[in-house]
Amino acid sequence: MVSSLNVLVWATAISTQAGTGRKVFYRYAKDLNPSFERRSQPKRIIIVWKYQSDSGQPLSRDHKSMNALEDVLEPAVEHDQFATLALVSTGENLREWTYYAESEDEFMARLNLALVGMPTFPIEIHLAIDPEWRMYEEFTGGVKGKVH
Repeated sequence: MVSSLNVLVWATAISTQAGTGRKVFYRYAKDLNPSFERRSQPKRIIIVWKYQSDSGQPLSRDHKSMNALEDVLEPAVEHDQFATLALVSTGENLREWTYYAESEDEFMARLNLALVGMPTFPIEIHLAIDPEWRMYEEFTGGVKGKVH
C-alpha cells in the first residue's frame, strides 16, 4: 500500500456494475494532510492497465505485475511530495491509478526513470489539467455507505 505524505487515511469502496453484476474495487485517499495544498499539484495523470479475465478482476500474475509497477512508482514520484496517488480502481478488465502532480513533464521523466530495467508494462497514460481535483472530488462525493 502506498504511503504518501499527503494522504493521512486510505479507504476502500466497492461498486457493483449494473449490467454484469461484477465488482469494481476502489482505493482512495479519504483524508488528505490539512497542510497539503492541492493546487500545488494541478496535473492529473491517469495510468491505465487493460487486462483480460472472465471475472473482470486481474489474474494473479497481472495483479503481481500491477503491484510491482505501483511499488516502483511510489518512491519515484511521491517521496518528495511531487505527486499524490489519489485513487486506484480495479475491475471490469481495467486498473487505473489516478495521480495528481506538479508537472506532467517531470512526472513522465520520473516514471521513465523508475521503469528502467523493469519489464515492459501494458499501460496507457492520460494527462489532464485539474487544479481543483474535480475528478477526485466527484468520486469521493459519490461514495455512499460504509467506508472501510
